[in-house]
Amino acid sequence: MLDFNSENTQSSIIKFESMLKTNHVYFFDAQEFEDIIVHYLGFAENNLAKKALKMGLNQHPSNLELMLLQSEVFILDQKYENALDLLDYVSKIDPLYEEVFLQRATIASKSGNHAGAILFLKNALELSEEPEEIWNLLGLEHLLVEEYEKSLHYFKNCLKNNKEDYPSLYNLLYCYEQLNKDEEAIESLNEVLEHNPYCEVAWHQLGKLLSKLDKTNEALSAFDYAIISDDTFTGAYVEKGKVLEKIGRINESIQNYEVALNTSDPSAFILESIGRCHEKLGNNQLAQKFYLKSVHIEPANENSWQSLINFHIEAENFKKAKHYLEIALEANNDSFLLWKQSAFVNQSLKLNNEALTAYQKVIDFGFFELTLLINYIDLNIHLKLWKQAFDIIQIAFKGYPESEELKLRNMGCKLLLQNGIKEKVNIIDYNLNKKDQAIFFKLFSTLK
Repeated sequence: MLDFNSENTQSSIIKFESMLKTNHVYFFDAQEFEDIIVHYLGFAENNLAKKALKMGLNQHPSNLELMLLQSEVFILDQKYENALDLLDYVSKIDPLYEEVFLQRATIASKSGNHAGAILFLKNALELSEEPEEIWNLLGLEHLLVEEYEKSLHYFKNCLKNNKEDYPSLYNLLYCYEQLNKDEEAIESLNEVLEHNPYCEVAWHQLGKLLSKLDKTNEALSAFDYAIISDDTFTGAYVEKGKVLEKIGRINESIQNYEVALNTSDPSAFILESIGRCHEKLGNNQLAQKFYLKSVHIEPANENSWQSLINFHIEAENFKKAKHYLEIALEANNDSFLLWKQSAFVNQSLKLNNEALTAYQKVIDFGFFELTLLINYIDLNIHLKLWKQAFDIIQIAFKGYPESEELKLRNMGCKLLLQNGIKEKVNIIDYNLNKKDQAIFFKLFSTLK
């Protein structure tokens, strides 16, 4: 592997950049060009990489490594046909070149042909003396097509070869999660811990799994071991705080969240969590303080806004809730949950037109919860917008065809839309019980 900081590489780069500032052309051997190009690609300085490539191929036109770097640049530029033509040329010279198969796999994967990518990677695996990277790539390709069992096989190989390959560990755990194999996931984590008892990542993941299985005490112990292994591990404090909050040990939960704040940059999630804990304790001023800090740090965090707004809704301070909703929706206009809150708050303030707009926004986002639909329908009925109410009912029937609440409202709207009927209705004819009769006449008082 190229060491970007090696003296030889740095010397070559200085020489190359000095040449670019003059009209002189210096000679570099092929390896020097390769090091220079890889350096620039590694730092995403693609224009300089292309200049070095052009010069390198002029000085060494038959060098396969430089050709493959040119192919890699074509792939970065999404010029897949150019890359494939060059790879075909290289494979005619050397049919067993591992890198050719790897680059073909990359092109296939980027083109959505994951089955093809897997075949190319398997070809590369047969040629490789260092299979770890290819195992990882095979695991990722199978992951992309949701072949979790096959993906497991390759990530297990990665982890068996290197117990500290944490990206493979995370991918392995993800596969187990998708397959609902919690016990197997715990077993894999224990294997990592046998190799390294102070692996904070493994303890952290083990704690999360145990918490999921409601093994609360074991989970807390696992998080404690993660913290012993690394007392600056923010994630362990956060997860421990979540478990303590769940079981009602709120003050201890706050302590862990506060330590987490001190071991990392300020986080909207942690600040919101502290605010929520203070709200549970009845410390309303502190709760609001932390909610406000949370949205200040991350204005696009809709969860933090929801907590702040719900805090004021619970206190029936609807004007304050509306104020924060307006700010929240500026940064999160596509949040159906915030629009749902907006519908409730505006309706509570009797701002009916704004409430109608908010309800329609929620529907436009594809949220069709029955309770929300009923509230939207009832607001239209209250405003005597019978046709609008009737249209929403027809949409609601698609998701809830057997809903008695919808049928009741549908009947009333139909009656009112029939020639603007205003005479009294004999409710007995519609076979409604007393409870439904009361609801019906409350909604449609003009028919009483």
